[in-house]
Amino acid sequence: MAKVNVSLDAELVVETMVLAGVGSPQDAVELVLRDYIERGHRTEARLVTRDEALREVDVKPREEG
Repeated sequence: MAKVNVSLDAELVVETMVLAGVGSPQDAVELVLRDYIERGHRTEARLVTRDEALREVDVKPREEG
């Protein structure tokens, strides 16, 4: 996998390390990025499920009362 070097504010990285509970700046930033990506995938999955449920409701004939 290709690697990228990024300069970040030291205070930001230290706070990220504390919140992530890791001792390495590399590991902390990597954990945050992986979590962000996973959250995005979970959100996409929820939206697809919701949209499919809404389509099913729209397809069913409405009962006249």
